[in-house]
Amino acid sequence: MTPSQDAPHILVIDDDPAFNRVLTRALGQRGFVVFGALEPESALALARLHEPEYVVLDLNIAGSSGLRLIEPLLAANPDCRILVLTGYASITTTVDAIKLGATQYLAKPADVDAILKALHATEVVIEDDAPSSPMSVDRLEWEHIQRVLAEHEGNISATARALKMHRRTLQRKLAKRPVKE
Repeated sequence: MTPSQDAPHILVIDDDPAFNRVLTRALGQRGFVVFGALEPESALALARLHEPEYVVLDLNIAGSSGLRLIEPLLAANPDCRILVLTGYASITTTVDAIKLGATQYLAKPADVDAILKALHATEVVIEDDAPSSPMSVDRLEWEHIQRVLAEHEGNISATARALKMHRRTLQRKLAKRPVKE
């Protein structure tokens, strides 16, 4: 299906070239006019030029927080619906993303149908069920690191100093995601 000129515009911002290419192609086949960006500068330039109705934003773009892009993306189009998509899901970043103006938050892997459903949802979907057991120590540590990382706007060195740990240790912990509970 070739998108028409009046089809909704969607901007995909993800630093993984393969994922970006696959998702932009799939969304284009669903009738969207799609633009893909691999880094923040080109993403903001595309947002200002095309004023997309929808944005799929990766939380971690080349080691930097994608949350920093939410405000300028909304400045380009205040009615834009922003979905934060991440392999580093945490409660802290979910709350931060929504507070900054994102409309949805999904953990990777997510298929195109789930992404489209989230982009069109009118309310943020929050699980009602309370966890049946407390979080593991690994998960608690991960949540704490994510909160401190968000406070330092994704700066690894500043986060390591705040946590009083070596930068490489922090990077190892960030690379090792906790098991889903």
